[in-house]
Amino acid sequence: MAHFEKELERQEVYRGCIFTLTSHRVGLENGGESRRDIVNHHGGACVAALDEEGRVLLVRQYRFGVKEELLELPAGKLEEGEDPAATAARELEEETGYTAASLTKLTELLPTPAYCTERIYLYQAHGLTKGEQRLDRDEFLDVVALPLAEALEMVLAGKVPDAKTQAGILLLARQQGI
Repeated sequence: MAHFEKELERQEVYRGCIFTLTSHRVGLENGGESRRDIVNHHGGACVAALDEEGRVLLVRQYRFGVKEELLELPAGKLEEGEDPAATAARELEEETGYTAASLTKLTELLPTPAYCTERIYLYQAHGLTKGEQRLDRDEFLDVVALPLAEALEMVLAGKVPDAKTQAGILLLARQQGI
């Protein structure tokens, strides 16, 4: 038998520029009831790219939510109804200055499915061309190009806590036979 929960009531608690918070009363499969608070998010796209020297392109930026500077693959949020591949291409160019001739979808991630609807689409970039960064006015980051084997070792050693970056580097390393 498949497990389920049935929405009985929904209330919007907060509407912001990045997400909406809703509170739900749900019916459980045993006949009981419970509450579920859900962060509703349009999702994001992330891109794993190797430059002409076989280095993975990462960005180092401060993340206020965890109060840390993190090393991540280029990524950004989807605008409502936006194609995830277009988001990935845009973010790669804005954050690193590189454009890709093509993108291949690697996977989709659900970072926190217990309480958030966010879905991250992970792509691999092919045929890179170097250009200029086009950062948003409130975006401050450095591009870091690391040999893929070194980035993989950092992931395996627990030095890259960002989940989308871990998944992207692991998938890219596997594809490259590392």
